[in-house]
Amino acid sequence: MGNVRQSKRPLVVDCGEMETGLCAVPWVPVNIDGSDLLAKAWFGDTQYRLLLSDLNTVWEEDMTADDIQSRAQDLNKRLRAPTQAFFSHLCSVARPCLSSEDDDQISTAHITLEQRGDNLTVKLKSELAGLPFYWEFRCTTTPVGVVCMHLVRPLLAVSRVLQRQVEDLAALLVQKDAEIQDYQENGAVLSRARLQTEPFEVHRYRENFFTQIVPQMGVTLDSVGFDSELQALYMALSSGKTGQKRKGSPDSSPPAEDQHVSEHHQHITDVPTDVSSSLASQEQNDVKAPSRRPQVADSKQDVPLPSAVGSEERSTSRPKKKKAVGLFR
Repeated sequence: MGNVRQSKRPLVVDCGEMETGLCAVPWVPVNIDGSDLLAKAWFGDTQYRLLLSDLNTVWEEDMTADDIQSRAQDLNKRLRAPTQAFFSHLCSVARPCLSSEDDDQISTAHITLEQRGDNLTVKLKSELAGLPFYWEFRCTTTPVGVVCMHLVRPLLAVSRVLQRQVEDLAALLVQKDAEIQDYQENGAVLSRARLQTEPFEVHRYRENFFTQIVPQMGVTLDSVGFDSELQALYMALSSGKTGQKRKGSPDSSPPAEDQHVSEHHQHITDVPTDVSSSLASQEQNDVKAPSRRPQVADSKQDVPLPSAVGSEERSTSRPKKKKAVGLFR
């Protein structure tokens, strides 16, 4: 029994390392033998774990050092080398292909794709020490739990983060419009008329985006696009760091869609109110400024002169009337 426990312990560690390593890499679009796929591959010291998907099915394979040695010897009868040598060559040839990286060694490898029933086999042929080297990634269909862990849940989290980013940018645009309006009310003029824009309205923007921009993007449900920015966001969310930072935030709980939209509208419309309140407070301070009179002669201390009041108002409002530099003059 003691020997059995010792033999199982490294296997548990390896599987944990594989799962952790696979979570740390993103999905990348690849083209294998003319087929567009999404790939997610992790290579360790002498082990790997691979996920492939055509957006209809997800396939997987994980191999340990013993499995790699056995398959390498079975496919390459004339080669005699340690596992590390087989695996090092396999990584140098297969990794760039499965991570959409440009590498000179890809041209020396011939890769084909073969699907039989529910199984998918990626066959690779290259050269090692002047002799042909063959390898096969024999992938089987993935359980639903693995698909949810590595694809569904991270992409849902990505969509929520991107929605939050849109809300923050919309709020920033509203603040910028209030700032520009304040400049214009204080005499600032745009130096180039072609740079003038209309005030941002989130409802109009959303309607225009859905009805005009989205149809022109050509994005369909079978698109395998997964660019570098989405890959970086996917890795940040998969690592758990972003979720830990937002764990106690109200935004971390996914509300219903209608409720989320209403909260978004409230978030946007609250911005001009805060800005206007700030401006109103500043105007009240400007109005009250004459009451803080400078020290003058005793004969004129009780009755402020109009010229003194005007001078005080000008000095108080001088920062607002100062002409902006850059786009305004």
